[in-house]
Amino acid sequence: MGDLTLPEGLTSRVLTMDDAGAVFDLAAAQEMVDVGKVEIEPADIVSDWSRPSWDVATHTIGVFDGDRMVAYGEITGHDRGDAAVHPDYRGRGLGTAVAGWMQQTAKDLGGTGYGSPVPQGSAGDRLLEKLGYRIRHTSWVLALPAGTQIQHRDLPEGYRIREASPDEYREVQDVLEEAFLEWSVREREPYDDFHAAVIGRPGFEPWNLRVVTDTAGTIVGVALVIMAGEAADEAYIDRLAVRRDQRHRGLAQALLVDAFARGREHGAVRSALSTDSRTGALSLYEKVGMVVGDVWVNRAIGV
Repeated sequence: MGDLTLPEGLTSRVLTMDDAGAVFDLAAAQEMVDVGKVEIEPADIVSDWSRPSWDVATHTIGVFDGDRMVAYGEITGHDRGDAAVHPDYRGRGLGTAVAGWMQQTAKDLGGTGYGSPVPQGSAGDRLLEKLGYRIRHTSWVLALPAGTQIQHRDLPEGYRIREASPDEYREVQDVLEEAFLEWSVREREPYDDFHAAVIGRPGFEPWNLRVVTDTAGTIVGVALVIMAGEAADEAYIDRLAVRRDQRHRGLAQALLVDAFARGREHGAVRSALSTDSRTGALSLYEKVGMVVGDVWVNRAIGV
């Protein structure tokens, strides 16, 4: 994998699962400066790193000042990576060094490049632009304002929303993948990776997977709800999909209403989700009363 050229006194090494907490602390410190709040969850890292297809020893690098992690990078998929530099260590070339490592590592892993999400206008965004990274797509984090509820939509006759049962998890993934692969250029996610990232995610409960079924009982739509935040008081829809032949029937809106309602039953005082420019779904969420908050751009090079 690629090498790092670092300022004197700093060292680097590949990471282990034991470093997940330090990566969260680092990414959280960066988000607090860049967007004014922490959006990443410790469970995001643990579940991502638990995927069988992914190897922490070949996909990560950490930069340390003594025992303190001050920067890190990882290639999370065939064309995606994540990185962070502690705000106290900006301006010392660490972001450039990690970006170089990530580009070389993506190449060593068989790719032609990678893209990385950064808050629009942040230090990371400006650095990647300077390094020649183009904007591949834009993402928006939307929230439902306090006191606002999405208007109820009746389901077509014979349709039903309920919790997915464990023996339906493969069918759930099929619906999600078929929808996401309409606009996402990647290989199909292995089921074992889906199971590790979703079912094996710390804090997962069966009610988190909501499905809508048609008159034959076939799953035609899915919503994955995560109880986010330090106090687990935000209902965040991590994935939402409706089968292509079942769209324009109000199923997505009905799933939104159901998912946020189930979240409130479990202590949520806020409701949120994110979407990006590849899906064309932004207007749907705005029409039901959701409001754009943070804006992220995925800057890419070589892909």
